[in-house]
Amino acid sequence: MNFLEKYYPVILAFLSFLYSVFLWFTGNELEGIYVGLWPVTILAFASVIRQRRNDDKNKKT
Repeated sequence: MNFLEKYYPVILAFLSFLYSVFLWFTGNELEGIYVGLWPVTILAFASVIRQRRNDDKNKKT
């Protein structure tokens, strides 16, 4: 498994965090707070998807 396949959720979460900070400091506080919730959601969904994939692999063997 190459690097991007394994760590794409972390990269996306970090980029959305940076976008949130950018929005906050450019005067769009509410938008920054809204986008600031995305990293948690991205990482949570990635965790659930990875767990489901592992469960499916374990059932097949």
